[in-house]
Amino acid sequence: MNRSSLGLRVPKGMRDLLPEEMAIQDELEAKVLSQFKLWAYQKVATPAFEYGACIQPDEEKEDDFYKFFDRQGHVLVLRPELTTPIARMVSSRLKGSELPLRLCYSADVFRLGMVRYQEFRQAGVELIGSNDPLADAEVIALAIESLRKIGIQDFQVNLGHMGIFSGIMDELEIDSQFRLKFQELLAHKDLVGIERMVEQSRFTDSVKKILSRIPHLHGKTEMLEEVLGWSQSPQLCEAVSSLRKVYEYLEDFNVQEYVALDLGILRGFSYYTGVIFEGYVREIGYPIVEGGRYDALYEEFGYPLPATGFAINLGALAERLNSSAKPCPEIFVYGENVSCVIQEVQKLRAQGVHAEMSLGSLSSTEAESLAQLKGIKEVKRV
Repeated sequence: MNRSSLGLRVPKGMRDLLPEEMAIQDELEAKVLSQFKLWAYQKVATPAFEYGACIQPDEEKEDDFYKFFDRQGHVLVLRPELTTPIARMVSSRLKGSELPLRLCYSADVFRLGMVRYQEFRQAGVELIGSNDPLADAEVIALAIESLRKIGIQDFQVNLGHMGIFSGIMDELEIDSQFRLKFQELLAHKDLVGIERMVEQSRFTDSVKKILSRIPHLHGKTEMLEEVLGWSQSPQLCEAVSSLRKVYEYLEDFNVQEYVALDLGILRGFSYYTGVIFEGYVREIGYPIVEGGRYDALYEEFGYPLPATGFAINLGALAERLNSSAKPCPEIFVYGENVSCVIQEVQKLRAQGVHAEMSLGSLSSTEAESLAQLKGIKEVKRV
């Protein structure tokens, strides 16, 4: 029976990776994981799907997850990220481990409604068990060094703090309905929408002025003084102090030149509580690095621990670095005696040489022509 036309297609938002595309992604992954391990992070893996109760305790909440049911009727979710599954793993199988824990990973994640693809490879780290701003600085510096390791230079990391936004909203006594809508527009960088919303509100002119200013608070530390001029509330002062310390530590890591403060960024996942950051690369219109502090997440698993981390979208970077150079063996071996051909390629492979052997009898002309078509530079007859 022949396949239908649907059988020749991939689901919406998914894609095949051809050999040259896979080779690039594998190379990026190897370099990034090598950098993680250099910084003392140990690799772990979690299942591709988790119980819905792990990924999102509130099943009534709207989300962008791929969901299905197991035979017992439990909701299962294809992982949209690795932070929550690792929190589940640490809270069960690694409970009582010496802190801080430094864990890393590389795996595919699945999200509906992504800008480009709904399945893509992520590599990232989780630093668990420290609430020191130095921990935040470490993961940000590692993210930057990882991008540099794979040859990315034209990037910028925007650094903010969830506590500053919530502190300003609390100080201005902004109601929850307005706050959620404002937060949504801010997360999408919808400056026109924010301006319209603020103008149509019933707030005083002084409050409107501050709300209109928030999306434009990016640059260096001078803006923090402006924020403190609006309020000296303990929550806001603590958030500003924490952000300032992280930024100063980044100078010690010698990566501050890649970082700009941006108090208008808000991370998409609800578990972020402190310092947050996004990394942007030229010609990609969405963050390729996402991360921040999430001190409340582990408490949901009954194991309260502070934590921070980030993830790099390797799929997006691999696509940007896409090359027409197709990976190929170093040598093509052929001959009339099959046993001799097998023995020769096995000897070459034992020496670390990427060798391909002929399948069947070939003339010298045929072997040379086939090797040329495949891009194999060396041909050996045995």
